[in-house]
Amino acid sequence: MSAWAIVAGLGLLGSTPPAFNEATVGRFVQLALDCVHKEYPNKIGHVLNGPDDVGTPRQLTPAFFGCYDWHSSVHGHWLLARAARLFPNASFAAPAKAALAASLTAQNVASEVRYLSAPGRVSFERPYGLAWLLALAQELREAPTEELQALGRILAPLEAETVKRLSAWLPKLSTPVRSGEHSQSAFALGLALDWARSAQDRAFEALIVARARAYFGADTRCPLAYEPSGEDFLSPCLAEADLMRRVVSKNEFSSWLTQFLPVVKQGRASWLAPAIVSDPTDPKLAHLDGLNLSRAWMLDGVASVLPLKDQRRVAIAAAADAHRDKGLAAVTGEHYEGGHWLGTFAMYLVTQRGLPAAPAPAPGR
Repeated sequence: MSAWAIVAGLGLLGSTPPAFNEATVGRFVQLALDCVHKEYPNKIGHVLNGPDDVGTPRQLTPAFFGCYDWHSSVHGHWLLARAARLFPNASFAAPAKAALAASLTAQNVASEVRYLSAPGRVSFERPYGLAWLLALAQELREAPTEELQALGRILAPLEAETVKRLSAWLPKLSTPVRSGEHSQSAFALGLALDWARSAQDRAFEALIVARARAYFGADTRCPLAYEPSGEDFLSPCLAEADLMRRVVSKNEFSSWLTQFLPVVKQGRASWLAPAIVSDPTDPKLAHLDGLNLSRAWMLDGVASVLPLKDQRRVAIAAAADAHRDKGLAAVTGEHYEGGHWLGTFAMYLVTQRGLPAAPAPAPGR
């Protein structure tokens, strides 16, 4: 069976066929292989509790020490797992699985749990990196082969610690973080909710749904015209919409979107223009390449739950296509500033990982 047939069977096909084939995915895989075990350069967010905490990235977090930072390493491993799942017979499948196996050993995962559990690290990689850890765990659990599922079982202690941390944090988070970078609440909650439903963790699912409704249910007129900020790789407005389409029923979402993004109703192809990256060698300015990719998949997500006759779908599809084209063209690997992470965003987009919308609860849940 072809990889595209596998994706179709998983229900991931949208209205616009993405650039999805073995050659394209192979390029993304190579970007991940080039960095998941590349220790330097490295930007660590490390709290020192004492002189014994001094160490290299590999010593501190031996499973996820590459790709410049912890979260990029985690989602680089996600990319490898997704590629190996969808293209089991491709030339890159064996190297991808070998890289995963080298990282995800019981000893390495135990070290990651100890690191995460140490004093002073309660906010480590929260929520962005932790959400991608759950996405990696979900990918391995859902894989059709025992080889990948076994790696998921090895990862399970870190997965459990991640859920524990997010479950303790969300009730205390009185207001959401609406940034366009790692601290954003909406994007991370979307990944976490997908994990909860896949893992059938009903308590965690209920917590996320309740907090999402509390944070975003009454929001109106999101200031999309103020986006993007100069270093965004996530859209605050679109990420919120992409989360809420997972949380509420289709009918409720359609009404909610009317109030939240009224600009879409009058939208034409130019209602949301792709961001322009002035210097791809600048690691912060290169974030905007990722914004184009994430906007594309979030727009796809929003459109996926609107009625087929909803006129907003035309404007949304046009914007998604423009962002997809602009974003994918930037995934070259020419500069490590983008090469260590943009492949993941491209992979999430072209394989339509977040689609279709997870079954929504009945209104009022």
